[in-house]
Amino acid sequence: MASHRKPRSRIPAPLTGHSRRTAVGFTTAALASVTLLSQSANAAPTDPKPAAQSIEQVKEKVDTLYHQAETATQRYNAAKERTDQQRAKVDKLLDSVAQRTEKLNEARRMLGNYAAAQYRDGGMARSAATLLFSNDPQDVFDQSHLMDRMTGRQKQAVDDFQKQRVKAAKERGKASESLASLTASQKQLKVQKKTVQDKLTEARRLLANLTAKEKARLAAIEKKKAEEARRKAAELAEKQRQEAAARKKQQEQQNAGGSGSTAPSTPSAPVNSSKAAQAIAFAKAQLGKPYVWGATGPSSFDCSGLTQAAWKSAGISLPRTTWDQVKAGTRVSTSQLQPGDLVFFYDDISHVGLYIGDGMMIHAPKPGDVVKKAPITEMPIYGSVRPL
Repeated sequence: MASHRKPRSRIPAPLTGHSRRTAVGFTTAALASVTLLSQSANAAPTDPKPAAQSIEQVKEKVDTLYHQAETATQRYNAAKERTDQQRAKVDKLLDSVAQRTEKLNEARRMLGNYAAAQYRDGGMARSAATLLFSNDPQDVFDQSHLMDRMTGRQKQAVDDFQKQRVKAAKERGKASESLASLTASQKQLKVQKKTVQDKLTEARRLLANLTAKEKARLAAIEKKKAEEARRKAAELAEKQRQEAAARKKQQEQQNAGGSGSTAPSTPSAPVNSSKAAQAIAFAKAQLGKPYVWGATGPSSFDCSGLTQAAWKSAGISLPRTTWDQVKAGTRVSTSQLQPGDLVFFYDDISHVGLYIGDGMMIHAPKPGDVVKKAPITEMPIYGSVRPL
């Protein structure tokens, strides 16, 4: 007969510590999975990717990056110049310290000789030694006189040693300060170098991501911009010729004793055409050489490196950076530009070119480009300087 007993219910065994942790772990994981699924189901649709930049926007960003890189290049040039000057100063001070140390050692040797002589005499008093070892009064007198002279020399040796020691300490202090300054300049140089490299890397990345069609579009935009700059340069050159003719006519009237009513033009420094011609000839010889930031020739240049080298060939020394070159001469208006003048661009004075006439200049434009002729109207002009 079938059994009607109820099956015994199984009583779960108590959980051990390990079992509890495992159960809690499974439970937590399960809850997390449910929560994530719930959130995924209720979440808003994924945001679409940002819209692609137009080629005009890319160009604007690249131009900005190149401009920022050129500004950083001028800071790099300034830091490098300070570093080079500081290094030369440190080398000179270290030479001076070495010479001063040699003099100090000589004074120390002299003191050592006197100390050794005193040790050999056993520290005996001068008068006692003289009386004991001399039988002749005249000899006593002569020896006394000699000892007085030796005592004077010893005192002088002590004084010399003290002076040399003080001077040596002072020279070492100056050298230490200059070394610290050199270290600071080197750190600043490293920072500016990295800034330039980062800007250029970003600009190259943007250009590298362009498709062939986008690159063609960019080239067309650049061509249109260049044509517009040449048109403006031609207008500027014509305006310069008209103003020059007006000034010449006014001067002729004044020389003839006329009382022309035209207001006198703003005087400017005369042009040394010979030196200007040498500077321009040098710049023309560099056409086609690559722009390299921080370079001063002879195989590559940055903008201020080119203008510095050009005028150096004519015997005129210019500072290294655009910020200093703009102060190294007489300011002239754009309408009174003459070949050889320096034209500076942008509000931060981060670029410079050498004017060659007819609204044109020779300049080192930017990385990836070469020394070339270009209209001065392709960038906003800050001002111009005649370095004579």
